[in-house]
Amino acid sequence: MKTIFFVLLILCSHSCVLQGLNAEEVIYLSAADTDMTPVVRKAIEVADSDDVKIVIEKGTYYFRPGYAFEKDCAITNHGNGRKRIAFPFRDLSSIEIEGNGSELIFHGQMMPFLFENCGRVRARDITIDWDIPFTFLGEVVACNPTEQWRDIRPMTDGFSWKLHDGQLHFPDVDGFSYPYLGSTLAFDAKERRVAHGALDLESRPRLVEKRAGGVLRFYEGLRKYPAVGTLLSSKGDREHDRYAPAIHVKSSENIHFENVIIHHALGMGFLMERSDTATLTGCGVHLRKGTNRVISSTADATHFCNCRGDILVENCRFENMLDDGTNVHGTYVSVDEVIDTHTVRVKLMHFEQSGFEFAGVGDEIWFVHQPDPRRASVNEVASITPINGQFVQLTFAKPLPRDLVPGDVLENKTWSPTFTMRGCTVRNHRARNIVLKTPLKTVVENNEFSSMMSSIFFRGETYFWFESGAVNDVLIRNNRFQYCAYSAMEHAVLTITPRLGKTFDQDVRYDRNIRFENNTVETFDNRIVWADRVDGLVISGNTIRQSGDAESLHPTAAAFDFRNCRNVRVVNNTYEGEHTPRFEVDAITEKTLVAEDNQGF
Repeated sequence: MKTIFFVLLILCSHSCVLQGLNAEEVIYLSAADTDMTPVVRKAIEVADSDDVKIVIEKGTYYFRPGYAFEKDCAITNHGNGRKRIAFPFRDLSSIEIEGNGSELIFHGQMMPFLFENCGRVRARDITIDWDIPFTFLGEVVACNPTEQWRDIRPMTDGFSWKLHDGQLHFPDVDGFSYPYLGSTLAFDAKERRVAHGALDLESRPRLVEKRAGGVLRFYEGLRKYPAVGTLLSSKGDREHDRYAPAIHVKSSENIHFENVIIHHALGMGFLMERSDTATLTGCGVHLRKGTNRVISSTADATHFCNCRGDILVENCRFENMLDDGTNVHGTYVSVDEVIDTHTVRVKLMHFEQSGFEFAGVGDEIWFVHQPDPRRASVNEVASITPINGQFVQLTFAKPLPRDLVPGDVLENKTWSPTFTMRGCTVRNHRARNIVLKTPLKTVVENNEFSSMMSSIFFRGETYFWFESGAVNDVLIRNNRFQYCAYSAMEHAVLTITPRLGKTFDQDVRYDRNIRFENNTVETFDNRIVWADRVDGLVISGNTIRQSGDAESLHPTAAAFDFRNCRNVRVVNNTYEGEHTPRFEVDAITEKTLVAEDNQGF
């Protein structure tokens, strides 16, 4: 067995001494067949520099939650509370991790990495995985919708669960199990991707019983029963199924992850909130080769909330997660009460936004007045008075708009990023490839996409998630879309559909200036573009081929469906297939629609 050691090596150049700067502190880690959590904790706690580098000798490292650093965490789009963290990095000028191809294997409820209030973050050549996934998986061997049961042959190798008092308990790790199966989805056993025509299910069986041959029978009425031969995967109830991301970056800047691979996570893979300038290159959230699992992260592969600066996601691979490949958005808060001419109390609306830092002193804020969803005046935050996790009082430098009333929403202008995704592969997962909601320049180019739902999705909303970001400048070009929108719910390759509360006008144009150019779309179905409330949409130079490699799910749907749009151009596209693509256009859109020089239309 290798011995465990860490070495603190102080490196300080002559220039550092002259300038009075802190020395860089280097921590060396060597692997062992034991719990590395207390070793890493001690190494971090004794470090006395705010410039830290960790060098991990190549090997396999095991982490358990028992002796982990613990902290109360507010994590956007996850469950808040006490979290056990293996690598907690806070208030550092610089943190760098050299992984040397090491594998970090976690057990139980843990957050592998937290980077909070760090001035520079670098990590490379690391693989993150769990010994036991927080999912349940089994093969569907029989279904009887009339008697309302399904028979499942559960996976046992590498999975953990038990049957007790007529109910299934999983993952049954360190005393934790989900109260019921919860979010459940069918996967194609051969392709290891979401099954064709699958539907999200919320499973809560009234009884589970053992049958012959290791089969479990689940008694439950379902909207749609899975096909025999598919693999049915569950990830637990919504209250507990997002413990923490594998990597959480909060209030930090100058972030660079290179060749960081996540095979499993108890929430999102990479989550960045209120952080400035980030690059992911050669990173991945996907299954380990040869595994019997079908789930990588239990939520988004990557997620950027109220970030700013330039975000680049390049040459990455995102597969088999249970939510989007990436989601880039801001946050709407709702006006609760206008206190005086300069002060307003606002409310964070979604239950997974509690404790989120919506604004800081000096931030510029947009005001959005009902019923118009468009951004109006801008004001600067002068002071902030937190009330609790849901409410905060904001005082502004200039007087508030006179027509500001409860129910209006505010959006942070300062914390909006540019976003680029190029050279990536996103496929075999639940939900959308990319969800885009930033007003600044966005480029999506030279990627390979395959999606259960819409591949590219625009949905700012003042309704449920309260994720802001009406777009103004988006270029989607030279991508390949293959086998998209194969959910039982109706989607399109490109979908633009704001979701606004009932107090907002449902006809006002929301998103602007979206170009979908020179892409290749290989589709088994009809819907290509489905757009609502867009001003300035160009569909140009694309090649669309009917592949015929799967059953059409929506054979009567239009290829191009435009509602309440202005300045739409569909030009110079080529369509190859047996069926002529059909347009559905309302009277408002038709006034400014240009559709010309298309082949096969």
